Amino acid sequence: MKQKIQELSAKIYNDVVGYRHHIHAHPELSFKEFQTSLFIKDKLTKWGIEFTDMANTGIVGLIKGKIPSENIIALRADMDALPIHEANDKPYRSKNQGVMHACGHDVHSSSLLGTAYILNQLKDEFAGTIKLVFQPAEEVLPGGASIMIKEGVLENPKPQAIVGQHVMPLIETGKVGFRSGIYMASTDELYVTVHGKGGHGAQPHQNIDPVLITAHIIVALQQIVSRNADPRLPSVLSFGKVNANGATNIIPNEVKLEGTFRTLNEDWRNEAHKLMKKMAEGIAESMGGSCEFTIMRGYPFLINEEKLTDNARTFAEEYLGKENVIDLDIWMAAEDFAYYSQVTDACFYRLGTGNAEKGTTYSVHTPNFDIDEDALKTSTGLMAYIALKQLGN
Repeated sequence: MKQKIQELSAKIYNDVVGYRHHIHAHPELSFKEFQTSLFIKDKLTKWGIEFTDMANTGIVGLIKGKIPSENIIALRADMDALPIHEANDKPYRSKNQGVMHACGHDVHSSSLLGTAYILNQLKDEFAGTIKLVFQPAEEVLPGGASIMIKEGVLENPKPQAIVGQHVMPLIETGKVGFRSGIYMASTDELYVTVHGKGGHGAQPHQNIDPVLITAHIIVALQQIVSRNADPRLPSVLSFGKVNANGATNIIPNEVKLEGTFRTLNEDWRNEAHKLMKKMAEGIAESMGGSCEFTIMRGYPFLINEEKLTDNARTFAEEYLGKENVIDLDIWMAAEDFAYYSQVTDACFYRLGTGNAEKGTTYSVHTPNFDIDEDALKTSTGLMAYIALKQLGN
């Protein structure tokens, strides 16, 4: 089976590169992946793979092995791009101004297409059923995964597990990384409006300065992490946007503040929400102002089921060699794949795409992000191998 998958992976490789170039050149924002969806459906139709629409632009394909089996596994790829202007000067650079596949979802989707081709070619030789989940809107709340779950992506038929992969420029091309247990953080968006009384900067005694109040709030809220969180539990509180909209001599009426809170424990997450809100409102009131503290609850933490992930790691070592499979540390970024991991056994692993000589070590979510496309030689076949082995083939 391994040799056949490798041969089919090599056969489809150039096509997968072409799929990636097409999707990369035509990026679409979250919930607007209309052309991407049509492109994927065209390939599935060409190969005779049945599929249904879900979550508007999402697609769920189904490949049934000829040998009877009740085992079912789902494979997931996301499709949306980011509102970033691409800085790369490549033939396949984005044609949609201000929109870019800067997080590798073009890689995920094109790779899953390649995996689908491989599995479809082998369907007479394996037992079990494989769901292909092409998911929209990973990048924005509430996350396409949550919508697809509500619409039944994990039902009819119900998979026993779901597997996903994500590009990682910090890992050398040809290698992959795994971590069992809790892996990625929950994420919440914080929106704070501090109200005061504006006026002339030369007359602060006649005003209630929301800028000063905001400064106190920003500093004080760091105590939520440093003095309230269990030091053994990773927590991140960061503010990335402050809008006072005054001037050198104008104290504004209000200040808007935006940030993110991330952690790896739901109980602490809920407690921290209460503490942040209470502290911010109390500081504002004590200084004569007021504060509106809004928390937009985001994705939960992502947990890789240990047995499934240990199995997938073993299968990766068989397919790539032990020297090409590495251990991952906790990653405080967030992913809506976490929703799947909260309701079924899940494994989310990292695909190495970095190559210093080829200049593909830029981080995701940057205008210069790109991949070493040799990674596509790994991505398609490995996922097919993991799926078939997990199904018991």
